[in-house]
Amino acid sequence: MKKTSLLLMLLILTGIGATISCEPDDICPESTPTTPSLIIDAYDVENPENKKAVTSLLVGGVDNDNVLPGYAIVSATQIILPLKTDADTTQYVLMKGAFVNNNGTPDDTSDDYYDGNTDIITINYTREEVYVSRACGYKTIYKNVTLTVEPENNEENWIKSRQPLNDNQSVEDETETHFNIFH
Repeated sequence: MKKTSLLLMLLILTGIGATISCEPDDICPESTPTTPSLIIDAYDVENPENKKAVTSLLVGGVDNDNVLPGYAIVSATQIILPLKTDADTTQYVLMKGAFVNNNGTPDDTSDDYYDGNTDIITINYTREEVYVSRACGYKTIYKNVTLTVEPENNEENWIKSRQPLNDNQSVEDETETHFNIFH
């Protein structure tokens, strides 16, 4: 009986000790800032103080058919773009006035494609890994960010100009605009 009581007491104390020494769950809270996206606001080129929606906007990757979620023919005054964490350049196709071209065969969707006024933007940057926490790991911040429109100085480009909000623009915060485009 003494051995059973002693064993039971030992198990209880061991359990309490383990409970007291436990670490909180290693779950990264949603409120923790992680790798930020690039934020671009769109303005009217003829009245640069006024925001102007890009109508029928489609955003996709270069050299693939993937449309960025949330940007399949929408109207937007703000464009939020994730940047690559494994390269120093990210490119996107931004299509204004986008529509689905049925290629003259409305009953056959296999040959449909997106059409519209296409500009390609190239975003260059240097990456820096920053430790967030044990649960969240690291996040990438982007320094010396530049944005160019290709082809440069083309009259057919719908993006007429672009402007960083700061010299030596960085992308560290996902709550502030980083570039303005004028169209």
